[in-house]
Amino acid sequence: MTEDGSALVAFRAEADALVGALGELAPAAWDRATRCAPWRVRDVVGHVITVLARVPDMIAAPEPPRADTTATGYYRRDHRFSGTANTARVDAARGRAAGLDGAAIVRQLAETATAVVTSCGPEGDGRIVRTRHGDAMLLTDFLSTRVVEVAVHGLDVADALEQRPWLTAAAARHLQQLLFGADWQAAVSALGWDPVTLLRKTGGRAPVTPDEAADLARLGLRPLTLG
Repeated sequence: MTEDGSALVAFRAEADALVGALGELAPAAWDRATRCAPWRVRDVVGHVITVLARVPDMIAAPEPPRADTTATGYYRRDHRFSGTANTARVDAARGRAAGLDGAAIVRQLAETATAVVTSCGPEGDGRIVRTRHGDAMLLTDFLSTRVVEVAVHGLDVADALEQRPWLTAAAARHLQQLLFGADWQAAVSALGWDPVTLLRKTGGRAPVTPDEAADLARLGLRPLTLG
């Protein structure tokens, strides 16, 4: 897989930033509440580890014949956000982090992110994988969704800790292009928001006024349904 401003570059940068930020946490910080109730900081990170750990298994599985879902299409509101799915998501994250101290969680996150990079690296840009929801996607598109997960939940953790967000330039650029397509630079310029504000508002982490919603639609926002 090429690394010229790609999802893999953005993923590596954002995952490294998250690992670095978490490595400095005091023990008590792991149990702080987050906006993703009922998750604490440890549970949010457990969720990130869980969704990243699926990537190597997807690559090892048989390849679908053709892609039928884009990165933005993956975040559509359907069965994946049902009550049953949300309960399973919450339980999996809490189970992943249960009984672990901060150092063990950080180590598991770092190892999982490395496994993602290692498994994706040899794959061609046309590689197709199947998600747990049944979508057939280009691996590059699915990896873009993992950038979303690491970056958005990174904001959740930073806010819970009352820290300045660590969103990287590589992830910000990649996500802005994902949200607005080829004309993303013009859209971002017209909005006048910094990358963190843009991600907060488009990711449901900050309020959007009616006028702002109209501007986002006019500028071609590809909305994402996020938990």
